[in-house]
Amino acid sequence: MQVHVSRELNGAYRYHKLMKKRNFLLLAIIVLVPAALGQGLPELGDAAGAFLSASMEKRIGEEAYRDFRYRDANFVDDPEVTRYVNELGGKLVAASPDRHQGFEFFVLQDNSINAFAMPGGYIGVHTGLLLAAQSESEVAGVLAHEVSHVTQHHIARMLGKQSDASVASVAAMVIALLAARSSPDLAQLTFATASAGAIQAQLNYSRDFEREADRVGFQLLNDAGFDVHAMAAFFERLQKAGRLHENNAPAYLRTHPLSVERMADMQNRAQALAYKQVPDTLEFYLIRAKLRAGLGDSKEAVSIATEQLRQRRYTSEASARYFLTAALIRDKKITAAERELENLRSLNLAHPMIDMLAARLQVAKNQTVAARSSLRNALSRFPSYQPLRYALIELLQDSSEHALALSETEELLKGPRKDARVYAMRAKSFAATGQQLLLHQALAEQYYLMGTIPAAIDQLQMAQKSGAGNFYQLSVIEARLREMRGELATQAKLR
Repeated sequence: MQVHVSRELNGAYRYHKLMKKRNFLLLAIIVLVPAALGQGLPELGDAAGAFLSASMEKRIGEEAYRDFRYRDANFVDDPEVTRYVNELGGKLVAASPDRHQGFEFFVLQDNSINAFAMPGGYIGVHTGLLLAAQSESEVAGVLAHEVSHVTQHHIARMLGKQSDASVASVAAMVIALLAARSSPDLAQLTFATASAGAIQAQLNYSRDFEREADRVGFQLLNDAGFDVHAMAAFFERLQKAGRLHENNAPAYLRTHPLSVERMADMQNRAQALAYKQVPDTLEFYLIRAKLRAGLGDSKEAVSIATEQLRQRRYTSEASARYFLTAALIRDKKITAAERELENLRSLNLAHPMIDMLAARLQVAKNQTVAARSSLRNALSRFPSYQPLRYALIELLQDSSEHALALSETEELLKGPRKDARVYAMRAKSFAATGQQLLLHQALAEQYYLMGTIPAAIDQLQMAQKSGAGNFYQLSVIEARLREMRGELATQAKLR
């Protein structure tokens, strides 16, 4: 059972796709023209605040993230995977002196070993990195490095050094910096639009930033309780792979050039600290198993998982059995999947991902009522594990039990973070039950979270004209309209 973005959410994006056609280049010019015309930028320490404000960094990051979230087919829209990287990243952020900085971690389906940081706290992780890492601390080490790029405001500071560059070359530099985090080839193409001198200055400066991200990230990794030796070990393994495949080095080395000095510094820092064994979480192994089960042909996945178990080539038996069970479900080998799930259950490990897998199997057997019961039981044991609730809501809506579905969405709205997915689910149930005012109100919040404020305003106006609602509801809508119009006016001023 896999929760997908609803048709309403995709339709929302298509409804206002013209609003989203602003690419990174246009955004960079909008942001940078006023700043590039200024005189006498401060030195390095103050460049971030003078050249690119925190609010502008956040805006650029939001625009880039929304491009990934709603336009990139490689965006992994899986609540379990997304939750895992945000929980792991959250442990690092909590140990940072800049813990007030908001962060959003997301995953892209890409076999290359890479991760990248964008302004404003948006950090992307390739599935290839999660699968290549040999321990959770290795993944945490990469995330700590990327978090440090954000907390040290490296992109803003890099732009500050280009104060004598033309608007066009500075704009091109922004695009190249963002592109370099996700696509080395695209970065090279974009760098070609800037002057050779500016490029060389940026590259030299980038090496300084890589060293700073190593230093700050290392401390962050240690403070968060992970194994600091894993950071150097992972980078060293990548470096060896780069030497073996000189013309096809791992993407992370091409976007984060690793010098001998950097490598030696990380190793020296690690050796100066006492070794402490940090066990990997079960979730680390299960997430990797889930990603593996979804790769390539389903029959091939079953074959690989079966052989792995036969030869006992695994670090975690639970993850190996999860891998095979998920692959069998995907290949529609239901009876075999049932047997393998029993083997997994016999290990007596309690984790909501195992309960989610069991519910997926029940859905595959058309046992919807049993699947709902399984999810409710799991929620009673793991009430904070949101993917369980997403899956339950989807099943309730498929059974046209919209009142119960809406009740479950209310639980999700109690959390600190708002998600367009939740409002899309609410909109679906309001539409099915003919509640027009609430439908438009939910769509407005969904569109707002997707960054299309004009579409959100349109929906609130439609709610006002729906002829439904009491005085309190209409007052709430009017107040929300004022907020959104004010935000839209602020955006127009900034542009």
